[in-house]
Amino acid sequence: MLEEIKTSRTRQEQGIGALGARWGIASEHSFRAALKGILEKSFGVEVLNVNEFDDEGTVFGAPDQVEIDIIIKNGDLILCELKSSMSKSDMYTFGRKVSFYERRHQRLAQRKIAISPMVPPPVRAIADKLGIEVFGYAEDATGL
Repeated sequence: MLEEIKTSRTRQEQGIGALGARWGIASEHSFRAALKGILEKSFGVEVLNVNEFDDEGTVFGAPDQVEIDIIIKNGDLILCELKSSMSKSDMYTFGRKVSFYERRHQRLAQRKIAISPMVPPPVRAIADKLGIEVFGYAEDATGL
């Protein structure tokens, strides 16, 4: 009986975890689509979702696909990371994505922005160290 309860609990935890992951991915896609629609239609800003192959493995430690969101305004380059939550490793990975993009395209980003409702204080400290702006609330997002 105890084993059945443990198995049932494990399945419930896995189901909740999977639901949370799907919700996070769906939220990111919805927010990305809204950001693109608003900025492009209302402000004439170009918003791109770029996927490029990092054959040297500088971002993830092995060759892999690298996805990054880009906003171009009056020639200024803004690189963005949209996530439902940001961990320390997520922030460091975004920093490496920025470096990868800047090296590959020989162009420096004027701004590096992480957008997420969940960025704990230790992760914000890493963002500060890397020169990444963090926006967790709409009223923080000024200056675009």
